[in-house]
Amino acid sequence: MSFVHLHCHSEYSLLDGANRIKDLIERAQQLEQPALAITDHGNLHAAWEFQEKARKAKVKPIIGMEAYVAPGDRRLKARGTPGQKPYYHLVLLARDIQGYRNLVKLSSLAYTEGFYTRPRMDRELLARYSEGLIVSSACMAGEVATHLLRNDDAAAREAAAWYAETFKDRYYLEVQAHDSEGQAQLNERIFALSKEVGLPVIATNDAHFLTADDHDAHDVLLCIGLGKDREDTARMRYDGGLYFKSAPEMAARFPDNPEVLEQTLAIADQCDVVFSKTYHVPSFPLPAGVESENALLVQLATDGARARYGASLSREVQERLDYELGVITKTGYAGYFLITYDFIKAARDRGIPVGPGRGSAAGSLVAYALRITDVCPLRYDLLFERFLNPERVSMPDIDVDFCFERRGEVIEYVREKYGKDAVGQIVTFGTMKSRAAVKDVGRVLGFTPAETDALAKLIPNQPNFSLTVGEAVEKVPEVRKLYETDDRYTTLLNYAIALEGLSRHTGVHAAGVVIAPGPPGRLRADLHAELERGRCGERRGGGGDAVRHERPREGGHVEDGLSRADHADRHPRHVAVDQGPGQAGPRPRRAAG
Repeated sequence: MSFVHLHCHSEYSLLDGANRIKDLIERAQQLEQPALAITDHGNLHAAWEFQEKARKAKVKPIIGMEAYVAPGDRRLKARGTPGQKPYYHLVLLARDIQGYRNLVKLSSLAYTEGFYTRPRMDRELLARYSEGLIVSSACMAGEVATHLLRNDDAAAREAAAWYAETFKDRYYLEVQAHDSEGQAQLNERIFALSKEVGLPVIATNDAHFLTADDHDAHDVLLCIGLGKDREDTARMRYDGGLYFKSAPEMAARFPDNPEVLEQTLAIADQCDVVFSKTYHVPSFPLPAGVESENALLVQLATDGARARYGASLSREVQERLDYELGVITKTGYAGYFLITYDFIKAARDRGIPVGPGRGSAAGSLVAYALRITDVCPLRYDLLFERFLNPERVSMPDIDVDFCFERRGEVIEYVREKYGKDAVGQIVTFGTMKSRAAVKDVGRVLGFTPAETDALAKLIPNQPNFSLTVGEAVEKVPEVRKLYETDDRYTTLLNYAIALEGLSRHTGVHAAGVVIAPGPPGRLRADLHAELERGRCGERRGGGGDAVRHERPREGGHVEDGLSRADHADRHPRHVAVDQGPGQAGPRPRRAAG
């Protein structure tokens, strides 16, 4: 019998999951498991990367999340009773594209409306966005499990009944195959409740690490996240069985209930979320009397070219202008140019220094005419096709440099113009690089800061030459000597090697801004936004709240096809002074400093 893991954590369960997505997929292949679900804590960080890599590996991706559910109203920022946790756990899986849309909405609203210690949803939201979701009762922190462990059978039945009614024929009770304290007794009570209320049961293992041998490294990661010393006897610990088990290992834990494994295969068969990749550029507000974005772009570009080159355009300029406008309007990117032109003009109108342009966009005469760039492509024989090729259409990529001190004003202008709900800054993930891994691991193992600093400095970490911890052990004599002669350092370096590269924390991209044609949570299934309070300061982000868009990016768009503007910041003395609108193509010059 085969089996599918439907409750599994990747490294995006930050400082709690130790599974790299690539490793999980490879492990599923090795164990001949046809599908795999990733259910990270409270987020969908892994979704895009996971579904792309899994499909290439011929493993069906099941996109999910282990959600946090408030005991009452998500907007109530308080604990229900003294000692009560302000949330339960619940596993949500996307059965279809509508289910994924609802996962996105639930995750976003959990951050923007329900955040209290964790991003929380509630029963009202779950009922509103229930379509297309398959749900299971989660771990010992789930609502049903919590009530059963408190011997409150009536509350457990009520919770199970509510979920079963809300998610008709899509709600499952969950038993798990590990030896955490109380899990065996909970499994028995789950089976009893199943018989009493007639609900199906699935087997999961809440996998936080890949193999049994990875338990110790995961324990160190957990200590890093908790800020605890590994020798602390009072800290939280995970059972050694919370790894990615094979079907025979799972079956051995439930010999009298093979159906709990069979149900996982049936759920995997139901799930089918496929993303389509199309581009979505927001509409530019048209002035009165203008029929289309194409018409406005032609008008503005023609006027701008005359301002740059004179009222009577030469044949060379006119032909190049007509050619570029033909490509831009045919490919549907007029709106992208207008939006970029507009926020650059707004910056200049406010006296905010703007860079002269860089990258392939400097090859566009239209960009030059619109004063998006200040380098004449004809003067320097720059190719438009490097920027936008009609035979290989991809989203244009225009990088814009703004004054470091006032970039936030530009972002705020964009938020006000297109709607705060439709504009988000791109999420970034801080990872445990070599030196950081050494310092983090050393701290929880009881090393002094002086010891870890001295070791970290032995590992090259320059832009033009850096080594991983493993490479340093092999190539740096001082590190190799410590590794081979001192057991304390051997242990530290082994754990640092195991954990290096894992995602450690989230942040806000310094410059990347996503503009969606509508609020992120409502646009389409390819979008996920969170609100992080206080991560962007007044000076840089234009306000204390910043909506973060979570997707990897490629060129001028994030990979879900939404428009991205790079509002890169530069110190004022690094920005060349703007040329007047009548000055064509200043020669390149190095900024002072």
